[in-house]
Amino acid sequence: MQRRPKYYPEQGDPRSRKRKRCPFTAAGVREIDYKDIDTLTKFITERGKILPRRITGVSAYHQKKLTAAIKRARHVALLPFVAEV
Repeated sequence: MQRRPKYYPEQGDPRSRKRKRCPFTAAGVREIDYKDIDTLTKFITERGKILPRRITGVSAYHQKKLTAAIKRARHVALLPFVAEV
């Protein structure tokens, strides 16, 4: 006999959860520019770490481009490597 996962009404049915869409694909962005600091800061924590795909919903292709852009922006001192404590 197969066991069903527990159902918590306040959280909703886990199977009906809406899948995250890539914000770059939805906006039709082709290239992620390292000089666009406003966009890049949405994908890093307040400590300066890059957020993972499972949190942001970014596609694998755009996550690689985003990571490279963030690292390039850090290298030219547009973004901090770490935040001040």
